[in-house]
Amino acid sequence: MLEHLPADWREAILVGRIQTLLGPTPVIVADGRVRDVSRYAPTVSQLLNGWNAELPAGTDLGPLDSFGFERHFAQGPDVRLLSPFDLQCIKASGVTFAISAMERVIEERCRGDASKADALRESLRERIGTDIRSVKPGSDDATKLKAALISAGLWSQYLEVAIGPDAEIFTKGPPLSSVGWGDWIGVRSDSAWNNPEPEVVLAVDSAGRILGATLGNDVNLRDIEGRSALLLGKAKDNNASCAIGPFIRMFDGKFTLDHVRAAEVRLEIEGPEGFRLEGKSSMSQISRDPTELVGQTIGKHHCYPDGFALFL
Repeated sequence: MLEHLPADWREAILVGRIQTLLGPTPVIVADGRVRDVSRYAPTVSQLLNGWNAELPAGTDLGPLDSFGFERHFAQGPDVRLLSPFDLQCIKASGVTFAISAMERVIEERCRGDASKADALRESLRERIGTDIRSVKPGSDDATKLKAALISAGLWSQYLEVAIGPDAEIFTKGPPLSSVGWGDWIGVRSDSAWNNPEPEVVLAVDSAGRILGATLGNDVNLRDIEGRSALLLGKAKDNNASCAIGPFIRMFDGKFTLDHVRAAEVRLEIEGPEGFRLEGKSSMSQISRDPTELVGQTIGKHHCYPDGFALFL
């Protein structure tokens, strides 16, 4: 597990949950050591809602590198790493990158048929790919581009949330539904066109404060959502279809939201018969700033007493 932590993890402040014989336990990792803070805050939600510069002392459980966390299917149930979120609602922002807007339009026009995707991808890239990268969502230029795309018969509900004033914010999963590092991922057996979606995930408290960030897998069932956008819930919210972790890295003097804005998320997929795929996405290419997406998630119309996780 340590190879999936930041290189400077011994200097970072990390928040997470571990499964012990006593049950799910909130922990803080500081100076490379794990502290059980369950007496101070029995849930991570409560811990983050009361977060301030002074860390609770907690009970020292030892150095993190002595735990030897393994993937769940390779170890017993005594001490396991869980998702760092518990009572928080799991939210996600969709179509926040130009490439994701393109892919959603492809799914829509394919009606979930993967065999048609390559031809459509090339056609749409030539016709609208550059345009949607060049405008700020909700701007006058975006309004003009929308009119031009409607006139050309290229408009889509996905382009509305890609360049329009309102972001797509949806519920990825309810509280306690996310799985942690090394756990099994759930993919519906009736989906034949699907893929992992690695994303930065923000930790936000009930007041809308962005306190830290981690990584998540927003498992994507392209054939189901492609048939109809109204099937988003069926495509996104399923057993074990949301993985987050290993820990939340809290913001401090060494790690800030600007580091998130400049982050590069990388993905490696390995399969049978030597299959290997690598990909990456740069947060610098996101169409809306993380603070705007958080602002469109929480406000006078929608509160989250236990805070929330937000996939970017």
